[in-house]
Amino acid sequence: MAVELTTAQALQLWHDVSLDLVKDRHPDLTARQMTILLTVYLETPPHTVRGLAAKLDVSKPVVTRALDAMGQQDLLRRRRDDKDKRNVLVQRTVTGSLYLETLADVIGKRGGDLSF
Repeated sequence: MAVELTTAQALQLWHDVSLDLVKDRHPDLTARQMTILLTVYLETPPHTVRGLAAKLDVSKPVVTRALDAMGQQDLLRRRRDDKDKRNVLVQRTVTGSLYLETLADVIGKRGGDLSF
């Protein structure tokens, strides 16, 4: 079931969700970090630094910097692929799962607050 939002409603929803996350002291993620986080949690694993870089059309160091920041917050974890030591696998964490669960709850609540 798709919900049609006006431009103003879509921007208001984004604003309200972002404001709630900031007020509740959740980690401030850049758009790139959020995209990486959502990709790892919503798309079928395995996820590699190389694969994420290709998907986002950025260099591997750009992904590595984003993963460094999210790793410090325990939102994602990296480890060497035992089968191919050249690959670095990106893995989900309990903290990251809880963060996205909270995000989904905030979006759901705020989306329900919109007037159509």
